[in-house]
Amino acid sequence: MSRSGQAHVKDKRYKLTGNFHEPAAHTPIRDKDQSWKLIGITNPRSMIYLHAYGGEAIFFESLSSGRLLGTRCDNPNCESLATVYLPFRIHCPDCLSRCTVTDLTDSARQSALIHTFMICERSGAFSLLGTPIKFINIAIDGVATILMSYLSVGEPAIGKQVVPIFRTSEPTYTITDLSWVTEDTGIDELPEGFSFGT
Repeated sequence: MSRSGQAHVKDKRYKLTGNFHEPAAHTPIRDKDQSWKLIGITNPRSMIYLHAYGGEAIFFESLSSGRLLGTRCDNPNCESLATVYLPFRIHCPDCLSRCTVTDLTDSARQSALIHTFMICERSGAFSLLGTPIKFINIAIDGVATILMSYLSVGEPAIGKQVVPIFRTSEPTYTITDLSWVTEDTGIDELPEGFSFGT
């Protein structure tokens, strides 16, 4: 049998073996309970998923230009009036009115602190980050929520000041375009493609 993906039926259930990440076309599927009778073939397909950002598109676009955006509730009838949120929220969770986009880049540069952290020696499936991954939760003055991200340069410690960096060269338009470094990090220490932004 080939080392590529194989499928057969046993006890009326499909049994898969081998590597299906790159399946071979036209590999026979046989019924083991019926003298290996042919019952089909593999017909691999490539899938492309389209992920629409909707109202959050401005957040991901801003990362590519070195800006960190959050949102603020400006509804005068809301108990959470003037509350600032990061991660970006389209609507206020209390009154459901549309939030106002606000630039938090300068505030993050001046006041971002590690609230807590976790270091992962192994990553999950489809992770684009190298290991170890230094996940950090970030508190920023004036922001009501905590942002989870990752530390690219430096060692994490609770209460340590960090500054945002942005993948401005060949951005992916995903959350991994935002990372953090300890405040004493020099521009020559940044990962490839990242900058301190505008």
